[in-house]
Amino acid sequence: MRPVRPPVAALVALALALACDPSPTAPTRDPAALIVSGNVAKIGGLLPCKPLGYDSVTQKIGPAGGVLKIGKHNLVVPAGALTSVVSVTAVAASDTVNRVELRPEGLAFIQPALLTMSYGNCKVVPQSTQIVYTTDALVIIQYVPSADSPTSKLVTGQLSHFSNYALAW
Repeated sequence: MRPVRPPVAALVALALALACDPSPTAPTRDPAALIVSGNVAKIGGLLPCKPLGYDSVTQKIGPAGGVLKIGKHNLVVPAGALTSVVSVTAVAASDTVNRVELRPEGLAFIQPALLTMSYGNCKVVPQSTQIVYTTDALVIIQYVPSADSPTSKLVTGQLSHFSNYALAW
């Protein structure tokens, strides 16, 4: 039998320790969580914020496009992104994470919509702020292509579908 090299043994031990988490179903809102997106692992998490007021907006948007203002956040659906008129609902919950729920869940765009989120009420971190796609329990599923503007404390992400989105670093 061939001996196991110490670095390999350490990696196996770490993988087993992570796999044996006593609460695997508990959602993580830990700002130092490890997120795997595609084949790339990122260290990051949801951006901690002071709660903003609750806001909910419902509006019909069609092939001509449209804009929804949800509290301090905006959704821009460009012309041609939808093939028919849809009643869209956007909810910004009052929480310690800036997040927006966009419904109907799963509605896909022909071309990306732009969600701009404010983080003026959030803790500043040295990393770039990004918009993330999350589960209802705020577990990060994917980082979406985002552009951060630290001077205005706004970040804009390209959305391919409606779902739950939040700010992360």
